[in-house]
Amino acid sequence: MSGAVSYTDCFVICSGNTARQTKAIADAIREGLRHRRVRPSRVEGEREAEWILLDYLDVVVHVFTTAAREFYRLEALWRDVPRIELDLPRDETEDAPDAGA
Repeated sequence: MSGAVSYTDCFVICSGNTARQTKAIADAIREGLRHRRVRPSRVEGEREAEWILLDYLDVVVHVFTTAAREFYRLEALWRDVPRIELDLPRDETEDAPDAGA
């Protein structure tokens, strides 16, 4: 993003299927970075949780519901900016029968 805009170096764009999932994703990002003493300069959209923005200045994180991500299409808006696709491992507890119980 640094070649296209002056306010950040990188966008991280991710999504959850529901507002509850987007809130959980945003909370996990904030908690993980908080342990490293990194706090966002601004957070928006937590109440509705359709599009949560976490602004860490050099990195801006966008957490969308699937429907909001398809509607706003940030990837298409910034299609000329180089992309790095991440294939992250799934949480092993996700498929466990007693997960979250």
